[in-house]
Amino acid sequence: MRVMILAAGRGVRMRPLTDRIPKPLLTISGEPLIVHLIRRLAKAGFNDIAINYAHLGEQIVDRLGDGTAFGVQIRYSPELPQALETGGGIYNALPLLGDGPFVVVNGDIWTDFPFERLPARPTGLAYLVLVNNPPHRVDGDFALVDGHVSADGDPRLTFSGIGVYAAELFRDCEPGPFPLAPLLRAAAVQGLVTGEHYAGEWVDVGTEERHRALKDRLAGSA
Repeated sequence: MRVMILAAGRGVRMRPLTDRIPKPLLTISGEPLIVHLIRRLAKAGFNDIAINYAHLGEQIVDRLGDGTAFGVQIRYSPELPQALETGGGIYNALPLLGDGPFVVVNGDIWTDFPFERLPARPTGLAYLVLVNNPPHRVDGDFALVDGHVSADGDPRLTFSGIGVYAAELFRDCEPGPFPLAPLLRAAAVQGLVTGEHYAGEWVDVGTEERHRALKDRLAGSA
């Protein structure tokens, strides 16, 4: 199964750090966030990876190359001159992902999630990994009841940015920028989204403060 890592975000909340380096290349424990993800994916047997890029994306290409150094094959989906948001970025990369189901992972998360346990095919259109609500997202995104993801209901959990999608999820989309969340909510209303609750390590490294806190915590436990 092929994988896409989303790496085209501008990282506005992490400025000025991201004025000179794309967010997925910010380092944790001596390596870029995206390298940690690639290593975990490779360990789980995922070796065909697509990465989108926009802002300062040439740095990502220069750092990762064709993936040989990590035991994977990397292909790129440039989004220039304008980033296409999450949904538009995935849609733009579909030629690299093939006709079958594929995994998508946000390029700015830190996690110990065991990617090898993801299903090879979602029951409906999508399979989402949900996590406990972090302090910056106390209201969550979705409810999870008996393995089915719902746009409504309680208790609510946060979408981790890890999912398995059928290409059919994007069947009615058109080229251009658009978010992924409305597609997932619409599919959930139809009962076509399943998922799991993962209670392990997961951090959305979306601000300079969270980046610093994670670095400090990991340094303290070394």
